Amino acid sequence: MLQTILIPMLLGFSVFMCGMKLMELALHQLAGPYLTTMLRRSTATPVHGLAIGTVTTAFLQSSTAVTVISIGLVNAGLLTFPRTLGIILGTNIGTCLTTELIGLNLNKLAIPIMIVSIGIWLLTALIGEVRLFPWLRRSTMKLNPIRSASVVLCGFGLLLTGMSMMQSIGPAVQQSDLFNWFIGKADDSLWWGIAAGALLTAAVHSSAAVIGLVMGFTAIGAMPLEVGISVVLGANIGTCFTAMLASIGGSKAGKYVALSHVLLNAGGALLFLPFLPELSFVSEWLSDSPSGQIARAQTVFNILSSLLALPFCYLPALRGIDKQS
Repeated sequence: MLQTILIPMLLGFSVFMCGMKLMELALHQLAGPYLTTMLRRSTATPVHGLAIGTVTTAFLQSSTAVTVISIGLVNAGLLTFPRTLGIILGTNIGTCLTTELIGLNLNKLAIPIMIVSIGIWLLTALIGEVRLFPWLRRSTMKLNPIRSASVVLCGFGLLLTGMSMMQSIGPAVQQSDLFNWFIGKADDSLWWGIAAGALLTAAVHSSAAVIGLVMGFTAIGAMPLEVGISVVLGANIGTCFTAMLASIGGSKAGKYVALSHVLLNAGGALLFLPFLPELSFVSEWLSDSPSGQIARAQTVFNILSSLLALPFCYLPALRGIDKQS
């Protein structure tokens, strides 16, 4: 079990998280100077906030990062609680891009992607730092976005590599007594799948990693589709854990932002739980591959949850929360 499951799992998760953080940091470097200003100026209504939250999360590849930034802005008094509601809804939609990319099964392209990214980075280094091409010195500043983009590309390659390593444990896990016990319990009650997804995501601080594992298990037939979707719903709940931690010690409005994130994800999971057969049917209709079906289910769930919650963001009672704080 140590050599067939635990070690590959830990190594794969480390590589996956390294790739995620590399992408997040490089993308933040590209958008960082404009991100805070954009969040402050472009969230006049919940619809505007939803659009900005979707775009920034899709760009940064991290709903947690955008949520934590929003909490920080509210705590600093630079953003009001009502203006964050649309952002929170948008983060859930924007985060679907990561799972959709994983669902494309691009694992075979991981090594070529990293080779290309390293080549681009070395070329920018030769031009900008080594000054190998003196006639291009005036273009040095223009190389920074290209260099950051190459780091993003390398991070994506690492993400795919880590996902391949984690998914490789599927056959060994399928033979595990503990896994078979869990599948039996989850078949009887999908609450087990939700609980597992929430706990795993809260522990590893990455819903994408958990959903990627689920894709691997469903692809080899080790996990039924409905059980996999229930784990995905739980992963959406578990991703709120980091936001709750970020709100500790902050203002009341900042805590309300974290609480609204929990209510959206937990409420959405409870709302969709009775309709898991229908959600499974829709995802099967949208995709032929098991991993693609998990990605479609995540996307449909997040989009519908955000759109259903959007009208509540216009309630007059929510506008007075900042004054009460």
